[in-house]
Amino acid sequence: MANFKKMDPKDLAGNPFTMIGSDWMLIAAQKDGKANAMTASWGGLGILWNKPVAFIFIRQTRYTKEFVDSSPYFSLNFFDGQFKKELGYFGRVSGRDEDKISKAGMKVSLGNTEENPLKAPIFDDAKKVFVCRKLFAPKNLDESFIEKELLEKFYNKDSQHTLYVGEIEELLTK
Repeated sequence: MANFKKMDPKDLAGNPFTMIGSDWMLIAAQKDGKANAMTASWGGLGILWNKPVAFIFIRQTRYTKEFVDSSPYFSLNFFDGQFKKELGYFGRVSGRDEDKISKAGMKVSLGNTEENPLKAPIFDDAKKVFVCRKLFAPKNLDESFIEKELLEKFYNKDSQHTLYVGEIEELLTK
């Protein structure tokens, strides 16, 4: 966690549309002493239930989903533009098949350690990290679509997302 400082989420600098939609983020969680992460460009930040929250979407088929499901916490890691190649790699390769964190040349600190007392993995090269505690994860989004064309355009029966809403408990910046 070296070089990070804690910040109030309400003092966030940066455009969340750019941070998530263009710059991407790594969603990370840990299970059985191991971290896994995936690139994401869908999600958001806001206030819900009087709490600062982040919401993310993870496809059922993603290995990272197993990690997020098994932990009460996840982290959202944001990087400078110089890491676009590495983030692209995280989107193409599954942690089921290889240690993509090591192969991408990145270092992650697991949560609940002396080095990182937070409860989620933190990527050392990130410029901002949100540590989130899961609050909500509805099971079936199909029935909720009002605009059915979105369901048809972005999904088939085997590729649904789970929506996770997490309270932002920590915002770390460099």
